[in-house]
Amino acid sequence: MAVAYSNARSSTTGPRQAPGAPGNSSSSPTAVFQLPPKARLYLPSWLHYLLSRILAAATRLSFSTSIRENLDRFRAWSPGKGERFKYGFLLFIALFSLFVMESPAFPYKLIIPALYTTTLLFPVTSQFFLPAAPIFAWLILFYSCKFIPASLRPHIWVSVLPTLETIWYGANISDILTQFGHPILDILAWLPYGVIHFAAPFFVASFLFVFAPPSSVKVFAQAFGFMMLIGVMIQIVFPCAPPWYELREGLTPANYGMRGSPAGLARIDALFHGHGYTLTFTGAPVVFGAFPSLHAGNATIMALFCSYFFPLKLKLARVRLDARVLYWGYCSVLYWATMYLMHHYLIDLVAGACLATFSFYFFLTDEIREAMEQNYPYRNSSAAPPSAAPPSDRPDLAFASTGAGQNEIALDTLRSNGGAPYIGGQGGADGDVESQKLRPEVIFSIDETAGADAGDIAGSNADEERRREMAAKMLARTKSPVQRVRSPAIARDDNA
Repeated sequence: MAVAYSNARSSTTGPRQAPGAPGNSSSSPTAVFQLPPKARLYLPSWLHYLLSRILAAATRLSFSTSIRENLDRFRAWSPGKGERFKYGFLLFIALFSLFVMESPAFPYKLIIPALYTTTLLFPVTSQFFLPAAPIFAWLILFYSCKFIPASLRPHIWVSVLPTLETIWYGANISDILTQFGHPILDILAWLPYGVIHFAAPFFVASFLFVFAPPSSVKVFAQAFGFMMLIGVMIQIVFPCAPPWYELREGLTPANYGMRGSPAGLARIDALFHGHGYTLTFTGAPVVFGAFPSLHAGNATIMALFCSYFFPLKLKLARVRLDARVLYWGYCSVLYWATMYLMHHYLIDLVAGACLATFSFYFFLTDEIREAMEQNYPYRNSSAAPPSAAPPSDRPDLAFASTGAGQNEIALDTLRSNGGAPYIGGQGGADGDVESQKLRPEVIFSIDETAGADAGDIAGSNADEERRREMAAKMLARTKSPVQRVRSPAIARDDNA
């Protein structure tokens, strides 16, 4: 692996920031990691691709430890109203949590903000801890809410959720699912609810960092963190009893002195002869936090991000499977597990999924949408989005195709979007990797000097007339309002 240092970052498709803005480290030397040229000869193609993407992602990181550099960025940073509200809101949550926190006691609890402030001083750590501010705000609020005095807390609703579930769905779905218990079903419910749920966000963030456009991880951290934060706030102001309470206590009024319950996870402790889930859920900071289900929200927002950034086609022998089936299949299994283990009602899952969907679309930036629609290779199998249409003054930006051979045009990949032709520039008709390997890229453009009726074709090839007829046929098929088109220039050696 070769390492080089550069004073300027390579161009990316991520959001552009003003000089000195947080996260913009173009002023400091950056390490450029590259595989040696001979690595392609000795490594399998998939491993070479994976390592190349990991090293390319690592190149975007800053390894500077200069405190002055971050202070200069902070002075030059001019946040908008939205950013001021966001960081002001997070600061309020942090101060409130520290105020009500009783363990650790004052002044030891001041170590928490001191450590976080220290991480923001160094560029090497601030690039991770600053985007993760909503996640840390959620964690500290979730821990501190158990110290809120019971006299200041709202009434605990015991019968609202089962009543609404019966009215809306005709039955208590969670109660029905618990009637069919089996050790195998316990294992199937435990894996997504008690294991994968806690590890999946780290895997999704890692894949976004390596394979998605730059700044995708920041968008994920914002959406995920605020979703969890808002969910905990709803659970504090609208506390509701989960299904295990109805099974254990009936509809008797609840109070904040009651302990939590592992419910169905107690069978997992008994199966493995442990007490981990019993101790964890018995001393949970939020006992009556059934609504909304953050387990469902967690799974939904990860499925949304994976479906948007990685709509892959998987080839299993002769079967071709859309990866989105796996993402939402995991969601379905986790939805079932939350009700089977008696931790949530169906209405809680619906609320958590709605909160996750809102967070995903609210925090998805225009820069990421642009990068995905125009430059990201896995989007080429879809129809052209509206924003991919060319501007009226530059219709030539619409034309890009992949040819099946040196003298052929892949017309089957053509798309029409509001009269403006659009052809995916990264793959064949199905956008798979195999078609990308077999078909070299061919570019179309407008010839401003061409006549109105005959499309002049750039290039100095002997097939001039044949290529001219081919361009005219393609123009007729696309029904494009552009009248003057020149045929694709065949890829040729620049040194010739």
